[in-house]
Amino acid sequence: MSDPDLTESDSGTAYSVPPVHRAFTLLRHIAGGGRCRNASATARELGINRTTLIRLLHTLEAERMIESVDDGLSWQLGPGMIVLAAEALKSRDVVRVAQPVMARLAADLGLSSHLGVLDGRDIIYLLRETPNTHLVSNVREGSRLPAHATTVGRVLLGHLPPDDLDRLYADAVLDKATDKTATTLGALRAQIQADRTRGAAWSAGNFERGIGSCAAPIRDHRGRVVAAVNVTGPEGRFVPDTPQAAAIESRVCAAAAEISRGLGHSG
Repeated sequence: MSDPDLTESDSGTAYSVPPVHRAFTLLRHIAGGGRCRNASATARELGINRTTLIRLLHTLEAERMIESVDDGLSWQLGPGMIVLAAEALKSRDVVRVAQPVMARLAADLGLSSHLGVLDGRDIIYLLRETPNTHLVSNVREGSRLPAHATTVGRVLLGHLPPDDLDRLYADAVLDKATDKTATTLGALRAQIQADRTRGAAWSAGNFERGIGSCAAPIRDHRGRVVAAVNVTGPEGRFVPDTPQAAAIESRVCAAAAEISRGLGHSG
């Protein structure tokens, strides 16, 4: 006896489940910024029956995959989805290789350490290691921050082809986190070029007043920059051209190189 919810896919895979396809279509729509404020319009756009759309929204909310905002008038990805994504990202080789290196880095410097990857104009933090002090970062695994305003993001943007960078930020508004944040594409280009020449990105209050940061790139076995590692802490420890800042940069770059070797990079 056949199951009415199972259909053979056009691509030749054994079975597909239409309700699951519709749920993922809806999740991708919300993840892309679609807020589903008008159920009828969203249903037409996605090719989903309006009643089915409403049921999917409430089912996904019950599973914490999405959450309602604006008093239930619109939707965004929820904590359940963020946790799932973080757990999936943790299974990547780069996270397994980086964790012990970052733990030592955080303990040695007494600073919080983070591992991040680029996702569009944002970075997503995959891993955080903190020292045994009360001064630790509030950035968690799965946190998403603007790439242009962070050291991890600047490192990763600096290794994009110039045309890709231009397309990524075409007509984009670069939000001003502090007075030191680059808010034009020209200023961002100059900043990331300096970072790339140096081999590390520095921030002394660029993203958050009173907080400093230093980041370096991580390469895979092909030499591609696939992630970046940083440390963050009180801005006073990141004063340029001081022995303390030089020691921080040396340790961060050494940690990035060690993780890269763990991924098979031999350069």
